[in-house]
Amino acid sequence: MPRRRDSPPPQPAHPPTVTRRVLRLLEAQHPDAGTELTFRNAYELLTATILSAQCTDERVNQVTPSLFERYPTPAALAKATPEEIEPQIRPTGFFRTKSRSLVGMARTLVGHHGGEVPADLDALVRLPGVGRKTANVVLGHALGVPGLPVDRHVLRVANRLGIARSADPVVVERQLGAALPKPRWTLASDTLILHGRRICKPRPLCDRCGARKMCLYFADGGGTAPARGAGRSRRPTSSRKTPVP
Repeated sequence: MPRRRDSPPPQPAHPPTVTRRVLRLLEAQHPDAGTELTFRNAYELLTATILSAQCTDERVNQVTPSLFERYPTPAALAKATPEEIEPQIRPTGFFRTKSRSLVGMARTLVGHHGGEVPADLDALVRLPGVGRKTANVVLGHALGVPGLPVDRHVLRVANRLGIARSADPVVVERQLGAALPKPRWTLASDTLILHGRRICKPRPLCDRCGARKMCLYFADGGGTAPARGAGRSRRPTSSRKTPVP
């Protein structure tokens, strides 16, 4: 029997030229796009991003000042126990899991990276509590390395617009990264996140979207009905809908 080939990866509905045009429109609409987490160095951003899982940035920013005062470096945090940290981070939710991640992260930095946050994606995702999204946030915002974090907002907005076509964050990251120059990756992610929070919500405000004329979801009539999850997207030659992230 012939060897079965894997199906080809999905392709965005829009070509790279349109993707770049869409991002320019959204960047103009959200000139203040950027991370809302407060930090002074890569260690602080890494810690804050771990804490931000299932928690608002505003709540994290209320917790981190006292945490960083007590544990200003990875070496200081590495000497703590999860039980000591739990009361300080309780307002962020999932505090037991997060406290173990923070201590494990700090001990790994001290034991394997000289107490420094590595400017390398593969090294970052090997740290306890650090996934690809967190690693890209730290790379792009604190270490000057292009990173393209994909969260639920990026998934929803990119699929609705037609500049991505997948429910898989890694696939969407690759699709957007292939369409954009590396220096634009971090800003593109920040812009899509902010657009998802302000405009392209689960129930979108399409009349306020600066890119609606190129949005497949809007063209499909999505702006006139309640949205579901990540919304819809379609390729110009097919009626199949994009999976809902």
